Amino acid sequence: MKVKNWMNKNVITITPDAGLKDAIEIMHYHSIRHLPVIDQDEMLGFVTESNLRQYLLTDLVNELTMADLMIINPITIDPNASIDSAARLIYQYKIGGLPVLEKRKLVGIITITDILGAFIELLGLLEDSTRLDIVLNEKQGSIDDVLKLIRNLGGKTISVGVDTQSSRKKVYYIRLEKVEIEPIIKAIEEMGHKVLSLID
Repeated sequence: MKVKNWMNKNVITITPDAGLKDAIEIMHYHSIRHLPVIDQDEMLGFVTESNLRQYLLTDLVNELTMADLMIINPITIDPNASIDSAARLIYQYKIGGLPVLEKRKLVGIITITDILGAFIELLGLLEDSTRLDIVLNEKQGSIDDVLKLIRNLGGKTISVGVDTQSSRKKVYYIRLEKVEIEPIIKAIEEMGHKVLSLID
């Protein structure tokens, strides 16, 4: 999944000479928390609601402009980068959004909400589905063998995840389209694997 398929292309921007109150009003009106600072199609910087709020109660509130307050070298991302890359940057730098630049030109913005939407779609969380949590007996076969068994019994896999943080054996999370699940569970356990839980 690419950033360009999930970013907001209709980016609300602000000029470097705009005031602090102007920026806060724009953010409230459009229900956004990030504003690229643009001058003649060039992105000069980036402001966020959190970094502006700290100046609202100062004596300089009517004097400060975006040129004074903007982040000059914000973390950015390319539209052809993966959603995974965007998620890692947002997590690593503890930020809420990334300007998307193509050849130094602003083409979009991607936020935590956009990334969450992408992962929700990837994992099929909004579809009518069933999740099986399974611990494999690796002597009795691999996850591919389990997925093949599910397919042979009429199940359609939406997504597969694995918990690698557990101190126990790996737990696989298999999300399936709605199906008669009992025969699948029985067949998996007959293979020697353990179904920990079923979540509808």
